[in-house]
Amino acid sequence: MTGSPARSHAAVTTDVQGRGADAPHPKAQLQRATPQSRRRISPLWGTSLFFLYVAAFLVLPTILIAVSAFQDSDGTFSTTNFSVLTETNTVEAFGTSLLVSLASALISAIIGGAAANALEVLAQTRPLLRRLVTSLCSVLAQFGGVMLAFAFIATIGITGVLTQLLKTMFGVEIDPTWLSTLPGLTLVYCYFQIPLMIIVFLPALDGVRPQWREANAVFGGSTWTYWTKVAGPILWPAFLGSVILLFANAFSSFATAAALFSQRSILVPLMIQSNMSNELDTTQQGSAAMLALAMIVVVAIAMALNWMLSAKSERWSRQ
Repeated sequence: MTGSPARSHAAVTTDVQGRGADAPHPKAQLQRATPQSRRRISPLWGTSLFFLYVAAFLVLPTILIAVSAFQDSDGTFSTTNFSVLTETNTVEAFGTSLLVSLASALISAIIGGAAANALEVLAQTRPLLRRLVTSLCSVLAQFGGVMLAFAFIATIGITGVLTQLLKTMFGVEIDPTWLSTLPGLTLVYCYFQIPLMIIVFLPALDGVRPQWREANAVFGGSTWTYWTKVAGPILWPAFLGSVILLFANAFSSFATAAALFSQRSILVPLMIQSNMSNELDTTQQGSAAMLALAMIVVVAIAMALNWMLSAKSERWSRQ
């Protein structure tokens, strides 16, 4: 005689539940079905590719330049190329390069820092504005070289649009050779230096806590007190590191100055290019390598200072 329907239903339910408990989870089955060849790629692979790129396009060229700087035209070891560093033209070119780089870095740091702070304040109520401006700055920071020089020539050059407009409507004449002067070059450098400053300085502003401003107001501090006693000391390492980064960026720029100054070797990169293209005097190749090595030393010192200042400023962001 068969059992009651309720008892049969309970037995079936228990059997089904027992099988369900023993059955493997579908995700576990998929994981067991996945072959070992699909293992996750180790992060070391990406790091290795980065170091391989650095070794091939930074370390190796630097070694080759250092070796060439201590060779004569016959390829033997020599220190005669050191004499190029004491020549009057070289000293003047280094002085001009340092002056233009430092001037453009300071101007861009002040303007870009103020713009980044204003953007940080406005982003609290308009977050879309920050994303839009940072995206635009990412593009403008890379807009350099010959294209930038030609853009300025087409705007405020001899026959530039703005030059002709000011002359026609207001009778104001712009010196046609102004762009080919050091102030003109500094202005052109600031075009891509200011967006770069905004990009690199915004993370430091993000590290400034709103509670610090509120605490300053609670204790009766003014805006001047906040910037000189609270935010200023915290942001100073990051600001100074940004100035050094902008200096190194301007010091190593070549294409923009080459388009504006043509055959005049008033900057170190232009002097290197002139020596490298001299086919009549083979000794100029070693001189160009020595100048390039001197530039590498200057940029390396600047990057080391920037790294130390960045490490100091990151201490506040981790707190």
